[in-house]
Amino acid sequence: MGVRRLEKSARRMLDRLHDQVGAGLLAAAAIPGLGAVVDQHSAAVRDILTVGVESSAVVAGSVLLAGYAQGVLDHLRESGRPLRVPADATGWLGADWISVRLLAVCALARDLHPGRPVGSTGQLPTVA
Repeated sequence: MGVRRLEKSARRMLDRLHDQVGAGLLAAAAIPGLGAVVDQHSAAVRDILTVGVESSAVVAGSVLLAGYAQGVLDHLRESGRPLRVPADATGWLGADWISVRLLAVCALARDLHPGRPVGSTGQLPTVA
């Protein structure tokens, strides 16, 4: 698969993920405690992808994020559990680890520029 096709496929996957859990970003913006939890998860994902993935400096961030999210979703499916997406902002306060982790992926993907690699120069967006 060509690089551009791979990036387009990754972006489609991230768009589908955002359709599923992205509403939680509004809740995180409105609820400081939830925002802090999402920031912590975002930092962990960013560290995993920049330090824990060999050759991550030459792979588009969208591809890395989509691969990570797909791995989380595969683990969920293999364990026989459904993705539990909270229905409202209050529900996000009690969201499980997987839902918040996937929301963190959405937060990182939202600010990622197409085609940009992830490397030691901080190519994935930082969390504030």
